Amino acid sequence: MKALLRITWLLLACAGQVHAATAQEEDAEAAKALLQKALAYYQSNGDKALAAFSRQGEFVDQDRYVFVVDTKGVLLASGGPSSALIGRDVSEVLGPELRQSFKDALKVPENQGVQQADYRWQNWNDGKVEHKHVFYQRVGERILAVGYYLPRATPEQARALRNKAVSALVKDEAGTLKSINSLQGGFLQDDLYVFVVDLDTRRYVAHGTTLRLINTDFSKVKDPDGRPVGEPILKMMTEQDQGEYKYRWQNPVTGKVENKHAYVRKTGHFMVAVGYYSP
Repeated sequence: MKALLRITWLLLACAGQVHAATAQEEDAEAAKALLQKALAYYQSNGDKALAAFSRQGEFVDQDRYVFVVDTKGVLLASGGPSSALIGRDVSEVLGPELRQSFKDALKVPENQGVQQADYRWQNWNDGKVEHKHVFYQRVGERILAVGYYLPRATPEQARALRNKAVSALVKDEAGTLKSINSLQGGFLQDDLYVFVVDLDTRRYVAHGTTLRLINTDFSKVKDPDGRPVGEPILKMMTEQDQGEYKYRWQNPVTGKVENKHAYVRKTGHFMVAVGYYSP
C-alpha cells in the first residue's frame, strides 16, 4: 500500500510540474505573440501607435500588455498600471535588476531582433511584487516590450534550493546561516525560501523570510488552523534523514495561506527545509 501511495504521489507531482511548465510556455508564447503584433502595428503607424498601446484594448491580454520607452528612459506608452508614468523618465526609479536590463537593452543593435530579461514588478491583479519575464525589441529610438509573470515555483526548484542550502552548510556553517537570515546568497527565490532548525535544541537558527522565528521552538509551531507542524516534522527526522511534509502556511509572495509541501533533509545536527506552494 505504501508503495502504491508513493507511486500515486510521484505521478501527481510529475503532472503538477508538467502543468506548470506548460502554463509557463503558454504565457511566453502569448507574450511574444503580443509583442510581434505590436511591432507590426508600430512599423505601419510609427508613433501614432503609442496611443493604441496605452488603451485597454487589443494590445492588452490579461496581465500582459505592451509598454514602450525611448532610449533616454522616458516611458511613452503602457497598457498596464505603469501608464501613470507616461511622459516621465523612469530609468532612475527602476529597481536595480530592471535598471540593468534597461541599460542592456540600449546596447542591443536594432537588427538583433527580440531580446529577453527578468526582473521584479508589481502584478496589477494581486498588488504583489512578483518575478516577471519580458520580451523586447528595439526599433530606432524606441524599445517595445511585453512581459508576463512567472508561475509558482515547482517541486524540482524547491528540492534544488534545499540541496543548495545543505551543500553550503557543509562548506560554511556560520556563513550560510548568516546569508539565509540576511536574505543573501540566493536562498530566497520568490515564494521559495530556506529555513533551518537545530535538531539538538529544536529551535530555528535561520529563516529566509521571518527573522522573528529565530531561536523559537520549532516543535511548538502550528499552522493557521492550529494543527501541529513542527512536532510531526521533527518526529520524521528521528526516523529518516530526509522526507516530505504537507501543511498550510502563508505564502510570502501572495500573502495568502496556501498548501505548502516541504522537502526536509538532515545534515549534521541541522534540519534544512524548503517548500513550494499551491493554491
